[in-house]
Amino acid sequence: MPEKTTQKEHGKKTAPPSEKEVQPEVVIQIPLAELHPFPDHPFQVRDDDSMRETAESVKAYGVLVPAIVRPREEGGYEIIAGHRRKHACELAELATMPAIVRNMDRDTATIIMVDSNLQRENILPSERAKAYKMKMDAIKRQGARTDLTSPNISAKFRSDDEIGQEAGVSGDTIRNYISLTQLVPELQQMVDEKKIALTPAYQLAALTPKEQTLLLETIDSEQATPSLSQAQRMKKLSQSGELNEDTMLSIMMEQKKPEVWNLTIPMDKIKKYFPRSYTPQRMEEVIFKLLDAWQKKRQRDQSR
Repeated sequence: MPEKTTQKEHGKKTAPPSEKEVQPEVVIQIPLAELHPFPDHPFQVRDDDSMRETAESVKAYGVLVPAIVRPREEGGYEIIAGHRRKHACELAELATMPAIVRNMDRDTATIIMVDSNLQRENILPSERAKAYKMKMDAIKRQGARTDLTSPNISAKFRSDDEIGQEAGVSGDTIRNYISLTQLVPELQQMVDEKKIALTPAYQLAALTPKEQTLLLETIDSEQATPSLSQAQRMKKLSQSGELNEDTMLSIMMEQKKPEVWNLTIPMDKIKKYFPRSYTPQRMEEVIFKLLDAWQKKRQRDQSR
């Protein structure tokens, strides 16, 4: 006669997977020398005021949020999220940093790397553009549906639309940013420095590298950057094969309409510099007197 107890014991050993406990991730201290940057990491690590504040916090309290890393075939670990934290640890003269080690493929790591950085403030357009492209390429390689080429199949989901939905922007915005990766480095820098606005930059990205180099020379000679209307016409001429030195110069020599804008300074930002008894009119008088004095000083400095 079979033993019933054996069946019960056997049942305990084969609990359904859903009932198994999920093992928590372990945080370990990793020497900074073993932490390596993510290949082609699109986000710069700047030694600015924010970084100095982070370093001071790390020195006082340590790293409160562990980095996420993955093992490297060459040894050590590849940082997925935590490049700024690592640099803060270096500035704070720490030897190690807490991190969670995860085994994942390159595409999964790329998506996590981009998502963990896109919420940061002060991201340059070129950084955002490269990050969006890296994420879209990773999603494509993972097998995302990206074959939306006809209105008849508009229900299919493009990877750039998916990225936009996750980022809270439209797919067109993602596509526009990604187009900036087609700009030559010098034009990308001008966009980052706000010398060229985003909307004309999207149009200029359609120009060939040779045409973009010609544009840089024209910008230098004319000491002016293209407006949206000018960029649109350059793109159209480029597509028809008619954009050359003469047509580009003709467009760039046009007189642009003066930009009209007003400057408004919030009262809570300037009232701390004045006595409480000062009225807004009195504040304005003082500001203009100071500006006049500043202008005269600049003129004296330039004449030396």
